[in-house]
Amino acid sequence: MDDTRKAGMLRAVFILLMIGFVLFAMPAPGVQAKQDNSQLSNDRFTTDESGFFASAEETHIPAAAAERKIDKAAVQNLKVIPGGQSLGVQLETLGVLVVGHHLVTTETGKASPGEEAEVKVGDAILEINGDKINHMEDVKPYVEKSGAEEKPLNLKLKRGERMIKTELMPKKSKKNGEYQLGLYIRDSAAGIGTMTFYEPGSKKYGALGHIISDMDTKKPIEINNGTIVRSSVTAIEKGNSGQPGEKQAKFSIADHHLGNITKNSPFGIFGKLNGDLANGMMDQPLPIALSNEVKDGPAKILTVVKGEKVEAFDVEIVSNVPQKHPATKGMVVKITDKELLKRTGGIVQGMSGSPIIQNGKVIGAVTHVFVNDPTSGYGVHIEWMLQDAGIDLYKSNKKAS
Repeated sequence: MDDTRKAGMLRAVFILLMIGFVLFAMPAPGVQAKQDNSQLSNDRFTTDESGFFASAEETHIPAAAAERKIDKAAVQNLKVIPGGQSLGVQLETLGVLVVGHHLVTTETGKASPGEEAEVKVGDAILEINGDKINHMEDVKPYVEKSGAEEKPLNLKLKRGERMIKTELMPKKSKKNGEYQLGLYIRDSAAGIGTMTFYEPGSKKYGALGHIISDMDTKKPIEINNGTIVRSSVTAIEKGNSGQPGEKQAKFSIADHHLGNITKNSPFGIFGKLNGDLANGMMDQPLPIALSNEVKDGPAKILTVVKGEKVEAFDVEIVSNVPQKHPATKGMVVKITDKELLKRTGGIVQGMSGSPIIQNGKVIGAVTHVFVNDPTSGYGVHIEWMLQDAGIDLYKSNKKAS
C-alpha cells in the first residue's frame, strides 16, 4: 500500500475511543458542581457513560527526541511486560477546574460573578488570596468571608500556559442566602481504561494511549496526582455503526493501589507501579518494535471483556505509517477475531490502551474507533508511549568530549 493511500485512510471519519470515564465532584456551599450520573454503591461505582473527552484531531508533538537518532542497542536490549488489565483510574486536577458558568439570582437581578471577572471555562483556579487551592472544599471559606466582608477575592488562574490574576466579588443568592461565584467547578475525575505496558526494572508504565480531556471544556486535564487500581468488567454494550460500544466496569479507589499517575499526555497516562503486575498469559518481558518495523498483517491485542481476565484476540494491521516525529495515530487496526466481534462488536470504549503484539513484539496500543465501522480504529506506536513514560530510546545529540 503506497503512502498516499495510507495517509488517506488516516483521514477517515472516526470518533475517538474514549475510556468510558465518569467525571464526578462533590458540591460545596457557595460553588456548583457538575451533576454526577455514575451509580454509587458501597464506595464502588459502575461507569455508565463516557465522561472524559479526547480531541478527534491528530496530535503531532515537536519533541527534541524526534530529532535524535535511535540507539539501536537500547532498542534491542529493552523489553517490557505487556498489559491488557482493566484499570480503575482516579485523577485529581491541578487546582480546581472551571467547567461552566451559572447565574446567581440576587435581590437586584441575575448575574454571574465568574463571568464578570472574566473567568473562562477551562481555567484552573490555583490560588485564592495568595493561598493554594487543591480541592473544591478549599473554596467555601474564602467565598463566605469575601461576602461577609464585602471584599473581592484575588484569584490566580492557569489558562493554557498563561498565568492570570483577576478579582471576583461573590454575590448573595436570594434563594438560599449563600454567597456564590457563579461557577461550576470540579477537582477530580474517575473511570476505567487499559494498561499497555510496564518496564520491569524501573516499574515505569504507560496506559490508555491518548490524552484525557474534560468532557465539558474539551481541554486536556492537568493533573496534580492520580492513582490506578484494578477494575472488573461487569458488562459489554456492543458497538454498532454510528454508535461505539463500551465496557461497563467497577472498582473501588480504596482497593490496593497499583501505582501513581504523574503524567497525562497525548500518548496516554504514565507513572510508576508499586510492584509487578501480572496479566496471567504474557507475563514475560517482550521486545518492542519501532514504527518502521511494524508490518501490515496479523497481530493480537490483549484486553479484558469479562471480570479481570486478560485474553488475547486476533486483529489485523491494515495500514502502518512509519513516523519520524511523535504523532498519535500511526496504525489502522481491524478486529478479525470472531469471538471478540461476537462479544463486543469490535473496538469499544474502555479498550483504549490495549497492547498490540506482532511477531512476539509490543508494537503499540489501540486508541480510537471509527464511528462508521466499530470493527476498526487507530493505534499509537509504542515508541511514543515509551518516550512519555521516561524510557529513553535515543542517542544524545551531545558530542563526546
